[in-house]
Amino acid sequence: MTIASDILQAVLPAMLGAPDAAHAPIQPVGAGAWWIGLIPALPLLSCILCGVCAAIKVKSKLPAWLTVLCLGISFMLTVWMFQQFAGGRSVTVAWEWINLGWTDSQGQRQALVANFGFYVDSLTCLWMLFVTGLATLIALYASEYMSHDVGAGYCRFFAAFGLFVFSMACLVMGDNLILLYLGWEGVGLCSYLLIGYFYKKPSAVAAAKKAFIMNRIGDLGLALGVFLAFVQFGSVEYKVLLDAARPYIEAAQAGHFDEIPFTVQLIPILLMVGAFGKSAQLPLYVWLPDAMEGPTPVSALIHAATMVTAGVYLIARTYPLFLVSEYALPIVAWVGALTALVAATIGMAQFDIKRIMAYSTVSQLGYMFAGLGVLTSTGAAFHVFTHAFFKASLFLACGAVMHGFAGQLDLRKLSGVGFMKGWQVVALAMLVGCLNLAGFPFTAGYFSKDMILAEAFVTPHMAPIGWILLLTAGLTAYYTFRVFFRVFVGPKSFEPGDEVHAHADHAHGDHGHGDHGHDAHGDHAHAADHGHGHAAGHGSGEFHPHAPGWAINFVLAALTVLSIGAAGLYFLGDHGGWVAKMVHESSANLPAVAHDAHGSEGHAHGTFLGMDPHKVMYYVSGIVGAVGIIIAFGLHYLGRKTAATANADKLVPLLGPIPKLAQGKWFVDEIYDFLIVKPLHLVSIVFAYVDKLLVDGLVNTFGWIPRAFGSGLRPLQGGNLHGYAVQMAGGVALLLLIVFLASIAGL
Repeated sequence: MTIASDILQAVLPAMLGAPDAAHAPIQPVGAGAWWIGLIPALPLLSCILCGVCAAIKVKSKLPAWLTVLCLGISFMLTVWMFQQFAGGRSVTVAWEWINLGWTDSQGQRQALVANFGFYVDSLTCLWMLFVTGLATLIALYASEYMSHDVGAGYCRFFAAFGLFVFSMACLVMGDNLILLYLGWEGVGLCSYLLIGYFYKKPSAVAAAKKAFIMNRIGDLGLALGVFLAFVQFGSVEYKVLLDAARPYIEAAQAGHFDEIPFTVQLIPILLMVGAFGKSAQLPLYVWLPDAMEGPTPVSALIHAATMVTAGVYLIARTYPLFLVSEYALPIVAWVGALTALVAATIGMAQFDIKRIMAYSTVSQLGYMFAGLGVLTSTGAAFHVFTHAFFKASLFLACGAVMHGFAGQLDLRKLSGVGFMKGWQVVALAMLVGCLNLAGFPFTAGYFSKDMILAEAFVTPHMAPIGWILLLTAGLTAYYTFRVFFRVFVGPKSFEPGDEVHAHADHAHGDHGHGDHGHDAHGDHAHAADHGHGHAAGHGSGEFHPHAPGWAINFVLAALTVLSIGAAGLYFLGDHGGWVAKMVHESSANLPAVAHDAHGSEGHAHGTFLGMDPHKVMYYVSGIVGAVGIIIAFGLHYLGRKTAATANADKLVPLLGPIPKLAQGKWFVDEIYDFLIVKPLHLVSIVFAYVDKLLVDGLVNTFGWIPRAFGSGLRPLQGGNLHGYAVQMAGGVALLLLIVFLASIAGL
């Protein structure tokens, strides 16, 4: 029997004996829940209003406040939805969208039904709570961060922002795969628009195109999966698909994968390809780090907290379909674990703090996929939830630094920022975010990572995944606090970034940083003890960093509190806490009690060095995280005299080519360019010549023949009577010549 069937046999008996979310009764369509449609409608309204603001040339922060208002109301409605429907299931139809019917060759009536409807269960509520909540906070943050571009650009930014949240809501709340696909493509479009927001910057344009193209590869897999699901099950609605998967799950439980049609097992494989593209997993991850070319609020919302978790949501929502494939979940587990490790090694060697957080996002997404693959949808969902808050906090803290230091993000050119006047809130937010990301004991990130690590060792044949993730946890703690110790503590020193001249133009005007004003500059302009001379080296001796205003500080403070408070959710209820309860009441339900029973169903479970992983992993993961932090402390804080140098520099020569390879991102982009881009470019050149010389040549030849014939006859119709007479005489002479020659030849 295969490894996959061993894994599924170990847990499916408990699953099949538990209440299945897909089999719970569906409430009457639209009964008492018409207002649920307002949750996605309000972000769309904000997009439209921002378009109106652009049309009438508004040059104030009105687009930001309209967006914050609409998103805030959407969040409150989401909280109400959670209170009313969490634990139950309902479908609310806004309008009938697609309803096609026909009769097949066997005379059977077929129909494709995909309404613009919203499927609400606990998984929907869980995702929408942090999507709308974080969107509201980040929009408020962006109102200050983007204030330098008040006017048409400001309207364009917030219009795309609102459209993104609308698309994400359709993706999460849609009651069928078609509406999910609409939202899927919508967030891809908005990602392209927002990454390329600075459209006059070549690197931003290139990053936007790269993200768009890489996502199209995954989207093709998702589209094929949707098509095949309809062909196989005759529906794209979740309530039908999840019921239809049950007989195949029973076959998988018995290990009879040969009884499951190949097309059924292929569906989750295709859906998985789509998930890998959107959530930046191997080999389709290279677009996300480059996406940091977009404004930081974009990085925080789209590329840390919401859009990139769409792949995790897709697998969680269609989890029953993944259970019927012999290979889907093991592939998900291995790809996730390897992505987590590879991204962590790259993040260790980067110097751009925003890009480090980008690789951290790729790595943590790998953790989430590995959690799904080792059969802890609870752990994966919990890590999605906790990661959304602390990673948004980290990105926005980096953005505040970038905003205040004229675009500077190089950790070798910043130091002691946390001790400069006005930067304490940013430093605290960064510290809390780093502790969560490093998995420091009793933080939210610690508990969510622990669930995935423990389950990896419990699930049969998945111990190698557990070891990879454990190593990744140590690397994560190291590179996370490498950033903190280099940038926020140590000797106070800085160099302004490339935007220093733009800062000089705008720093003291409302247009530049209206939330700071002259008073803010006066409070902390000289607080950094600037006796370092670095700024003057840039020809900008008058440059003074400006600390963030009230909007950025408020959002960072709120995210700090939420990141700390998320840890408390672990203790609300049984193992896994509140998030576990939410997952168990949804279609993603694969009860953790199947493993908690420790083999009560007669199946052997794995151990960690002979010990129960659920009991010992608390200590192991905590120790691994602490070791990573201690190493970072020794290499990047102790004895550091300047921002540019640290003890770690002495180790680089001892590691041979590894640091250079990691700094070069293992040259994956270059490999793709050599193996894929350049060959395709060469093929395109060949086909261009084939098109130009052969295809166009044949067409042009056939077009030239009648033109040439017409050109030859044109002089015969010049309207000159003498000419006509000459032509007639010539014709008669030609006929006589032909007759004469024929007579001589005896014809």
